[in-house]
Amino acid sequence: MSGNLKKMNFWVRRRSHIALVLILGVVVLLLFFNEDTSYRLNMEYQEEINALKREIKECEDSAAYYRARREALMTNTEDLEHIAREEYHMQKNSEDVFILKED
Repeated sequence: MSGNLKKMNFWVRRRSHIALVLILGVVVLLLFFNEDTSYRLNMEYQEEINALKREIKECEDSAAYYRARREALMTNTEDLEHIAREEYHMQKNSEDVFILKED
């Protein structure tokens, strides 16, 4: 019985390397060459997610800026008058406005 056990133990040790190599091969194939679970694809998706998060942050910042500017225009008539004169070239009835353009 002991001789058979030694032969089987030797056979298992000798053949176990093949199974290990096959398992590692499958893992490498799944990680790097499969389209659905590719490591490269996951990195590309992560970069895209980070870019979209940066874009969301920029949009939130500009939305906050325009909200604050709108609130300032609603409450402060001097700012409103300044914007009406500068951007829309409006004037009071008693004023003359000269617009200078550079060529």
